[in-house]
Amino acid sequence: MAKIIYTYHNQIYANITNKCDCACTFCVRSQHDGIGDADTLWHTQDPTLEEIKQAIDAFDFTGYDEFVYCGYGEPTCALENLLESARYLKSKHPIRVRVNTNGLANLYHKRDIIPELAEVVDSVSVSLNAPNAEEYEKVTRPAFPDAYPAMLDFAEECSRVIAHTQLSIVDVLPEEDIRKCQEIADSRGVHLKIRKFS
Repeated sequence: MAKIIYTYHNQIYANITNKCDCACTFCVRSQHDGIGDADTLWHTQDPTLEEIKQAIDAFDFTGYDEFVYCGYGEPTCALENLLESARYLKSKHPIRVRVNTNGLANLYHKRDIIPELAEVVDSVSVSLNAPNAEEYEKVTRPAFPDAYPAMLDFAEECSRVIAHTQLSIVDVLPEEDIRKCQEIADSRGVHLKIRKFS
């Protein structure tokens, strides 16, 4: 049975859906069944809100200060469960909530979901992945046309209402690409996080 809440590198993660609107070439879910203390993160069916709440109730949050929505799917594809479970979590624990996302939620839901996120989320990390649309399409393989500008717009709009918003890349990119990504982030007024490959 797949874990809903798992830990990895001393952080707590919520695995609330296996749905995803990208098919990234580098996605860890194509290489391993689980991560951290989870043997598997593959749900036979996505958990209900009640099941997510039960997992929250059963978890010992002692020593943790952040709860990250990030599993074997795009968390905003389960938007209602994300919002309601985050609201429930905050009613029980004084903890920050972060969403790691591909930034395509507005395309997926065909509306602006950022104000709803801002009500319950303290931090958003948007995967930039590439310094231009062509490279992004190659590695991310999104389900939507014009995904790259939509993702950048999403990050910029988030940064206006969610104080801790960042674009993220992994340090395996060539130095020139990292420099270009930094310029893109700067032009949008969004912090760039360069993550170590692991």
